[in-house]
Amino acid sequence: MSDENVRRIGILLFPDVEELDAVGPWEVLSYWTRVHPEDQWEAFCFSADGNPVTCAKGLSIGVHHSMDDMPALDVLLHPGGRGTRPQLDDGRHLEWVRRQRRSVPLMTSVCTGSLVYAAAGLLAGRPATTHWGSLDRLRELDPTIDVRPDDRFVDDGDLITSAGVSAGIDMALHLVARLSSPERARQVRRGIQYDPRPPV
Repeated sequence: MSDENVRRIGILLFPDVEELDAVGPWEVLSYWTRVHPEDQWEAFCFSADGNPVTCAKGLSIGVHHSMDDMPALDVLLHPGGRGTRPQLDDGRHLEWVRRQRRSVPLMTSVCTGSLVYAAAGLLAGRPATTHWGSLDRLRELDPTIDVRPDDRFVDDGDLITSAGVSAGIDMALHLVARLSSPERARQVRRGIQYDPRPPV
């Protein structure tokens, strides 16, 4: 497979990222891209400086690239978690997000990652969702957003937001269906044995 034909999905990691926001989609997307290389997609994780990050509940995760050395993205996934709170007032991070918007065809978020997109001005006048506990904050950040409190994820073309934590798995499976096919998404879902049947 020629490297120039490979399309790339990058998952951003940062201090206090919610573990499942990132690892849930990673499981889906890495299974897909590794088991089905013929689809010519690649998934990787990156952090600002290329160093491992400590997540919200204490798990440390390594990355494949830094922001400066990663290849060009076709899809960006911005997770949520406590670590997004300082990002809302971090001018450098918000400008980085805006730069990605100008060059990355598809921007996606999990949980409170959508708050960062809202703070960067990406969601103005668009439908979006986030963790149920942050819906009011999403409205406060930009009153023009069409907040969808009941949606597991919202696909608005070049921007997809998902609800909290485990909803990122559903959004990632939707990505597989959209970027490859519904049949491929079903194969991935079966491969990772994702069939939620909560005990309560």
